[in-house]
Amino acid sequence: MENQIVLRHVTKRFTTKKLGTITAVNNFNLEVREGECFSFLGPSGCGKTTTLRMIAGFEDLSEGEIELCGRLVSSKDQHLYVPPEERGLGMVFQAFAVWPHMNIFDNVAFPLQIRKLSQTEIRERVKEALHHTSLDGMEEVYPSDLSGGQQQRIALARAIVTNPKVMLLDEPLSNLDPKLRESMRFEIKALQRKFGFTIIFVTHDQSEAMAISDRMMVCDMGNIVQVGTPEELYNKPRTRFVHNFLGQSTFLHVVVKGDKVYARGDMDQPLPIPVPPNIQGEMVIATRPNELDLNRTTGFKSRIENRIFLTDTTQYLVRVGDQLLTIQTPHRITFAEGEACCIRFVKVMWYPEEDEKAAEERAKRQTI
Repeated sequence: MENQIVLRHVTKRFTTKKLGTITAVNNFNLEVREGECFSFLGPSGCGKTTTLRMIAGFEDLSEGEIELCGRLVSSKDQHLYVPPEERGLGMVFQAFAVWPHMNIFDNVAFPLQIRKLSQTEIRERVKEALHHTSLDGMEEVYPSDLSGGQQQRIALARAIVTNPKVMLLDEPLSNLDPKLRESMRFEIKALQRKFGFTIIFVTHDQSEAMAISDRMMVCDMGNIVQVGTPEELYNKPRTRFVHNFLGQSTFLHVVVKGDKVYARGDMDQPLPIPVPPNIQGEMVIATRPNELDLNRTTGFKSRIENRIFLTDTTQYLVRVGDQLLTIQTPHRITFAEGEACCIRFVKVMWYPEEDEKAAEERAKRQTI
């Protein structure tokens, strides 16, 4: 399978009045395969949308080069820049970007009219694009008469009508209600299977990325933190940031002394967790709230501080040292507030204490 999108040492810097020069994208090296749905995932200010805009040609590079479908389209060293309209990409954005003064036919036909195709071919291609986006027979309708989901379908139809090899989707579902978002995910995947295009999907929504992606890239503060399949990133997050960003997490600050682990604030009762080699001092252990075994007989002894009944689970807050650990159990496992309990740590991951400056930097980048 060929690489359809290649980024080599791609860097983008912005100069701002408030914060000076900020490296929004720092030395990205990435390969996206033909026919793959690849998501860029991360919080606001992490560099995902800037990277998409450089692939599209809306932003020039500060350093590096970008190759699309075997063709170099951006290179700082070679002073090469191919404009967006010559890159052969389909694009769908967060704002539906449909023209209100044009009916659906003219909205979808517009990129074909720019290319000066014959009227016969334009009609055939538009009809096919509308069919595949469930807009049959609506050629004369105007966008203002449609729901948000139907307007987003117009944008999808306009993107696929040119038969692109690569589709760039920037938060395309974030303006839709939850149920419609879910159905549109399946429609996008169905379109990809039908037409065989490669998708770059930018989102901050972890569940959306995990549902639609073959592989994902998690970005943080302008850096690529981890690339892999949804299962790899969820089950083996390389950093505490990735663990926290993908799925629910619960963290516990601990102190490792010799072969024993103690929760911060309680050096009397060790935690029933084996110590990996070469780990000592202050660390953070991470687990998923539903991967902790809450029982009455085995593990770290504590008490239930709070109990919350949720739709699918019951959530408990349990005191461990000077912290509260979040645990989720099936409804059949029932404890009362104040009741004694035990916690068995089924699966944990170890991370160093997070640098406080990292949290400050993330907050700063969200203001840019």
